[in-house]
Order: sequence, then structure tokens, then C-alpha cells
Amino acid sequence: QVRLVELGGGLMQAGGSLRLSCAASGSISKINSMGWYRQAPGKQRELVARLFSSGSTNYADFVKGRFIIARGNAKNTVYLQMNSLKPEDTATYYCHADAIATTYYYNMDYWGKGTLVTVSS
Repeated sequence: QVRLVELGGGLMQAGGSLRLSCAASGSISKINSMGWYRQAPGKQRELVARLFSSGSTNYADFVKGRFIIARGNAKNTVYLQMNSLKPEDTATYYCHADAIATTYYYNMDYWGKGTLVTVSS
């Protein structure tokens, strides 16, 4: 089993910054990508940012120029630096990994439990 644990989140005023981190652990054979998705009440879950093992990144248009995804110093970790936060960023943010477990030899999607980010006006 691959487990993802998020740290960070909380309450911030518009224009402020927050940093989220995610650590993957467990029976990991290979991680193809790690990233962040978010879901607001009544809305579909949507991609925020994704980091591939090659080093390439993919950002949603609504966060370009504001958010940065990067590798953490610890093994199998990523962080999301969120700057210039807007009330529209309010959502539960979920860490995601596209990985191969040592006990299951196929690519699978793994999800963290999520962390709440609330941005006030």
C-alpha cells in the first residue's frame, strides 16, 4: 500500500501565502508523478499542479504565476507553495500520486485524506 500524508492548510486572508507538503510512504516500487487536486463544496475535483518524475510540471491555468510545485528534500515528498491566495482557492486540497506498489505491478492512483484551505476576503 502507498500512503500519502498532507501537512499544511488552514485559514488565510486574500493575498496571503500557505505551503502544503505531501509525503509518500509504504510499499513503493516507482512513483511516476505526484501532485495536488482540490475540491470545493458542490464542485468537481480539479487538478491544481502535477510534478512528473522527469521534472516536468503541469499547472492549472487559474494558479499559474501564483503557485509552485517542487520536490521536497525528503525522499518521495512534494510541496505546493501557494501565493497571492484568492477566496476562490478555498477548497479541500488532496495529494495525489501515480505510482507502482511493490505488491501490485501496475500504475495506480493514490490519494491523501486532504487538508482544508480557507481564504477569506
